[in-house]
Amino acid sequence: MSESFVSSTPGSGVPGRERAVPAGEGRVPVDGATVEVVRSYLTSAAEEMRATLVRTAFNPVIYEVFDFGISVYDADLRLVAESTGLSRFLGANDYSVRKGVEYVGRENLFPGDVVLLNYPYWNAAHSYDATLFCPVFAGADLVGFLCVRAHWMDLGAKDPGYVLDSTDMHQEGIIFPGTKVFSGGVPNREIIELIRFNSRMPDLVIGDLNAQVAALRTGERRVRELYDRYGADVVGSVVETVIAAAAESTAEAVARLPQGSWTAVDWLDDDGVTDDPIRMQVTVTIADGTFTVDFAGSSGATAGPVNLPFGATIATCRVAFKAITTPGEQTNAGHFAPLEVRAEPGTLFHAVYPAATFTQWTGTVALELIYKALAQGMPDRLPASSGGDVPGFMMVGTHPETGQMFAVSNNDPVGWGATPSHDGMNAANHLCQTQARNTPVEVLEAKTGMFFERVEMREDSGGAGRFRGGVGLRRDIRFVVPGEFLSVIKKTRSRPWALEGGLEPEPNQVVVFPGTEREHRVSTRRTRVEIGDRVTLLTAGGGGHGDPRERDPELVRRDVAEGYVSPDAARRTYETGAVR
Repeated sequence: MSESFVSSTPGSGVPGRERAVPAGEGRVPVDGATVEVVRSYLTSAAEEMRATLVRTAFNPVIYEVFDFGISVYDADLRLVAESTGLSRFLGANDYSVRKGVEYVGRENLFPGDVVLLNYPYWNAAHSYDATLFCPVFAGADLVGFLCVRAHWMDLGAKDPGYVLDSTDMHQEGIIFPGTKVFSGGVPNREIIELIRFNSRMPDLVIGDLNAQVAALRTGERRVRELYDRYGADVVGSVVETVIAAAAESTAEAVARLPQGSWTAVDWLDDDGVTDDPIRMQVTVTIADGTFTVDFAGSSGATAGPVNLPFGATIATCRVAFKAITTPGEQTNAGHFAPLEVRAEPGTLFHAVYPAATFTQWTGTVALELIYKALAQGMPDRLPASSGGDVPGFMMVGTHPETGQMFAVSNNDPVGWGATPSHDGMNAANHLCQTQARNTPVEVLEAKTGMFFERVEMREDSGGAGRFRGGVGLRRDIRFVVPGEFLSVIKKTRSRPWALEGGLEPEPNQVVVFPGTEREHRVSTRRTRVEIGDRVTLLTAGGGGHGDPRERDPELVRRDVAEGYVSPDAARRTYETGAVR
């Protein structure tokens, strides 16, 4: 039997700014001004948590890249506010905090407690995405929960840095199913020491744990201040109001969408263990007020670590759903009431124990797959594919100055897909990254053994069309210390898709040891490198939109002048419409 997730939201109606909200059981009337003040206060609390985390984290992937998610919940575990971060983390928090509270038990949660969860099938992510959550009490009453998820660099997996070829969960690090790292405000020394002694980089990991705890403590203070000022009944009424308003606006947005059912297929390069391509299929159905995303037809569970926990699948679908319905509204639980996600347990999109789940790039390609299906029914509302994937890389080694192990990563930008009205953006973070950033070259060079000889726009990488897909990026890297270079990309064998007669862009490529007899292309691979070795990374452009022969000649001339399109490609493509 398929398992589905259906979010539900109590309450209905959108209160007017000038009238009070009727009081329900245990609630009081509130005016529109109070609603906005309390709602904004909750959002500000999440943003203060974010600022605390960024200021105190030890790991560049947190303080530079923003590889985290921060969420605020009411006592019923409904999302009421969030901070900007990695979009799929924010959706995953909802799933994992419910699983964590269920495992620990509400009756076993007390003021000052902090719980750690990284069991992938509950955590909606791989084992290194550590979720910390805590209860919030106003006096003796449990009034809410706070959650901070962030990527840790090492928790004792079989390989340092990133696990690319694990075949079960137990190769992917030490697991915490919902374990108190603080009890009553006091650190649990035994658990923290267990974490320390199971990490190759304990100072980074313990530092990031403390940074997440500091973020939670900041949120606790702010939420308690809110309850002290307004009282539980007023805050509760505001929460009901904003969730009901979100549910109503989302229902209206779904009703305005084209109704129908559309299916799309795409492929992952491999699972990291075999070279066999992995089939991904999705059917999106919009009907009767429900937005259903069904992954039937996709591959079964794979041997390698590309299996996606169901919570991560839900989070991916939420990103696509929110973007197509209410992208301009601050998110809360009400926004997902019409969304239903289906995936059979034991398949690619619903990993079950002990399936390997470390390489989460499946979710990135799946986001594009959902848009590919939707574009069949609404090509005027969606762009072509944006790079198809996130080209990630990392170096692991020993720093020559400190003698300490390092593992520093970066997710490279891609070209965004062209839209029905304009070109795609050049060299930007993938759609699934939202507010996340690239790791600066200065940080990568200072903290690893990589020297960047070239970083530039990748000419001719964008798909041609009436509107051109954005171009990707080229990096030439020379290694100045020995170590391992990890490339993490799951879409190099097939091109990202185009729309309405546009052309498909050049795909992602990683060339190791270029210009030597050892030169070859890889996708997801751990490669031993020595001083003087080189790697070239070429990230994909975005898909084109519309017939290239209809492109404004002045735009073509500008593309050539700015180096996005070569003269030969311009003549070949835009004069004849031929695929290069």
